[in-house]
Amino acid sequence: MAEVVLADRLAERGVAAVVQSAGLAALVGRGADPTAKELVLEKGLDLSSHRARQLTPALLRSFEVVLVMDAAQQRGVEAILPSARGRVHRIGAWGNFDVPDPYGRDRAAFELALALIERGVEAFVQAFFSP
Repeated sequence: MAEVVLADRLAERGVAAVVQSAGLAALVGRGADPTAKELVLEKGLDLSSHRARQLTPALLRSFEVVLVMDAAQQRGVEAILPSARGRVHRIGAWGNFDVPDPYGRDRAAFELALALIERGVEAFVQAFFSP
């Protein structure tokens, strides 16, 4: 969800950026959760082509900024590539919150995660890409 929300917000501001997602424990090749697809579709965004992939050191090296959902993920990402420290940030860092993982939970958990992702993306975009 974060990938499509961030890509959309950056495009709205005319920012050309590559936005991709990867996981620490990804179910490689698997599509997005149906609830996640449904929720972002209600906002005019499309997750239908999403396929999970595993985060690797090479992938980390290829990005200037890496956004994660919570502090545990931040530590996990930094453990994969310690030199990425300083480029890895919680999506909620600008509001001091974590985004709980909704995987395997009900629609309300996905709605909460999406609302927090949107809040974090807005704060990130305002901090770095405001006119």
